Amino acid sequence: MDRSLKIALGSLAVSLSVLAIKYAAYSMTGSVALFSDALESIINVVTALAVIVAVKIASRPPDEQHPYGHHKAEYLSAVIVGAMIVGAAVAILHEAYNGFLAPKVIEAPMTGIAVSGVATLINIGWSYILIRQGRLYRSASLVADGKHLLADVVTSVGVLVGVVLVVFTGIVVLDAGIAALVALHVLWSGWGVIRESASGLLDEAAPAEEIALIKSIISQNATDAIEAHALRTRHAGVATFIDFHLVVSAEMTVGIAHGICDRVEAALKKAIEGAIINIHVEPESKAKHTGIVVI
Repeated sequence: MDRSLKIALGSLAVSLSVLAIKYAAYSMTGSVALFSDALESIINVVTALAVIVAVKIASRPPDEQHPYGHHKAEYLSAVIVGAMIVGAAVAILHEAYNGFLAPKVIEAPMTGIAVSGVATLINIGWSYILIRQGRLYRSASLVADGKHLLADVVTSVGVLVGVVLVVFTGIVVLDAGIAALVALHVLWSGWGVIRESASGLLDEAAPAEEIALIKSIISQNATDAIEAHALRTRHAGVATFIDFHLVVSAEMTVGIAHGICDRVEAALKKAIEGAIINIHVEPESKAKHTGIVVI
């Protein structure tokens, strides 16, 4: 089984466990803030399922209908996750509004705080694993899920602070007030995930440092050519698409030119995991500079 898929399945198991713990905390206290926290955890379960589907689809090899692969399924999943985070924020705001209209006294607050705290610690540890592994394996959906969990951690901490304040001040309406403030943070987090994931759907170029590495590798391994230009890159999940024009002497045989391309391609694939390379060979009349200049 693909490692990213294993992590995604683990995320589902963790989300279900945290949801059960947070709902137990709400049942003990009747706190609208803790209920809102549990509500946000339902979204965690749904997004974990979305990530599993996306990772499974993205791992499929290219086919006739998708000759460039299925890598963008992860970006689409990440956008869906972001939309769900926004939906959770709206739902929390709705519950907070109801709490303002009809404040309720919190029962067994310390027990509820302790139980919810356990769920928060689990989310902190798992979000770190998701973001770290997602970046390591360049999985947009795993990173988005990890950031979602971090937003959930902030939600939980805010809720716990609210419950403590209600207990010590006796101002019951603070329960709903803290929930409303945390919902705004969750809303901003959801928008951030959508914005970041959309760049992948729009074929955004590789980061500047990666482009610099690509140029350096081409320059070092295409020394028998005249020039390389028209470099283009784009990310799609774990894949990095690289294409450029390689200018060679008109006297050079096809076999030699092909050998240069093989050497450059091998070096790029060794340095950049998931690199998919397309090199267009041109005659020297197409040169724009002298020497191996990558532009």
